[in-house]
Amino acid sequence: MSGHWAQQRERGSPVLMRLTAWLARHLGRRAIAPLLRLIVLYFFLFGARARRGIRDYQQRLARWSNRPDLQPSWRSGYAQFMAFAEALLDKLDAWNGRLGLDQVQLHDPDQVHSRMHAPRGEILVTAHLGNLEVCRALAQLGRRVRLNVLVHTRHAEAFNRLLEEAGASDLRLIQVSELDPAVMLQLSERLERGEWLAIAGDRVPLHGGRTVEVDFLGAPAPFPQGPWLLAHLLRCPTNLLFCLREADGYHLYLEDFAPAPAWRRQERAAGIQGLAQAYAERLAAHCLKAPRQWFNFYPFWSRHER
Repeated sequence: MSGHWAQQRERGSPVLMRLTAWLARHLGRRAIAPLLRLIVLYFFLFGARARRGIRDYQQRLARWSNRPDLQPSWRSGYAQFMAFAEALLDKLDAWNGRLGLDQVQLHDPDQVHSRMHAPRGEILVTAHLGNLEVCRALAQLGRRVRLNVLVHTRHAEAFNRLLEEAGASDLRLIQVSELDPAVMLQLSERLERGEWLAIAGDRVPLHGGRTVEVDFLGAPAPFPQGPWLLAHLLRCPTNLLFCLREADGYHLYLEDFAPAPAWRRQERAAGIQGLAQAYAERLAAHCLKAPRQWFNFYPFWSRHER
């Protein structure tokens, strides 16, 4: 099946998410785990396009890192699908307050977290790697931080209702199909109130959004210009946030990335290219830390199957 990733028929829905949340809350993870494994097996067996996308990613990561143990197999493919399902349950635990701070370790060598009560907010650039919802823990690590996650999904408001019902009042999803003046004004006002913005830097937006081609895992791949253009227009510094599940729990990695861009018009293309390439390199390094937690289930490197 070809077409942009966001034009595929969605496998889930807010209703299904609500039902899963209810079951997990009242029955517990252990009770619904066998059902989850069956659901994952179904999508693994019948999701040929997603399997190809994950196999392509695993092959590229193995070659780029010179790690033969990361070469794809049926077992490794299924493991990546299961990691996604486990991440869904962890999201529910995070939303319901069951993910304790003793399960989250913060790595912040640049002291990004200490700036989260500054008068003006900043931008966190994330990825579809690991578990972004666990970043709600940032609001609980001694500093109540209002975090606005910019998404392309049309179900943002429905998910917001689910988050509010689960008690995640410090996390809000904002649909941004394009950076029009109304959206930019809203985001600027939120930054001025000290709120922070989070946006993924590894997914091409729906309506033919602007992209830039950079090297990722040894091959050219399109990355969105959005995060870097947003930082330029809002005159806002960017930081990186990755949240990976490791043997002893979740690890949040925060780091400074770039000061507020102030490019001239003729410098903008080169500036965006440079930031996107630097981001792709940091993303690759974190993929190697958690090779089965890449959750872009589509042909990431193909221009013709997006």
